[in-house]
Amino acid sequence: MTETSPAKPSGGDFIPSPSSSSSPPSAAATPVPAAPSPSVGRAELPASGAGHHADQLARIEDKTARIEDKYARSEALLSRVEEKVESASARMNDAARQADLSSLRSEVRTLSDRVGRLPGTGALVLTAIITAVLTVALMVAVQRLNLDRMLPHGVGGQSQTAPATPPASNP
Repeated sequence: MTETSPAKPSGGDFIPSPSSSSSPPSAAATPVPAAPSPSVGRAELPASGAGHHADQLARIEDKTARIEDKYARSEALLSRVEEKVESASARMNDAARQADLSSLRSEVRTLSDRVGRLPGTGALVLTAIITAVLTVALMVAVQRLNLDRMLPHGVGGQSQTAPATPPASNP
């Protein structure tokens, strides 16, 4: 613990006055104005540079306004491009649908032509009747000419081996 002596007044100058000192005054003895303490978040401008800084601020605001204008123009341009892309996409979809319809029409026309070349119902009935008549006529000719032997066993000729037991009739 240090105590202050009662002989020295408290709160006085630390630098002794020139009259009490025998040495000449030095540069350190002159009072120096204290530098302003820097304040956070606030720039203190000297009065002579205020006009210069106001001009810089105005230029920055002008540049900002021009950048905002350019941004708005490019945004409008992008929206127009988006609309054009959407309309082009819709047209391409329509063209693709029409191409699909065209190819479908072509396939249906080809199928219709092929079906049109098929014989009709009358031709099929006539063919069935002619086939039945010719089959009966040929079978009669085979039996009259005694060509039964030439037919295979299961078709209509007599079998060469008779069954050992006749089939039982159901009562």
